[in-house]
Amino acid sequence: MRIKLEDERRTDIIEALINFHFSEFDENISEFRAAEIVDFLLKKIGPSQYNQGIADARKYFAEKLDDLDTEFYEPEE
Repeated sequence: MRIKLEDERRTDIIEALINFHFSEFDENISEFRAAEIVDFLLKKIGPSQYNQGIADARKYFAEKLDDLDTEFYEPEE
């Protein structure tokens, strides 16, 4: 599965990268270069971050499901 950003989100990230690069390195980078960096990072670290998010969500919901037994258990007579 390839990670795809919505156009507006991608544009925001590219603009943020351009601003960051200028403020940290006092150099301008083109929108094209910033877009290439964003695409590279999405390709290289995007899948691992996505998978970590899925694993974290799975763990969270598993813990909540376990809580159902203790929080809402009614003894039977």
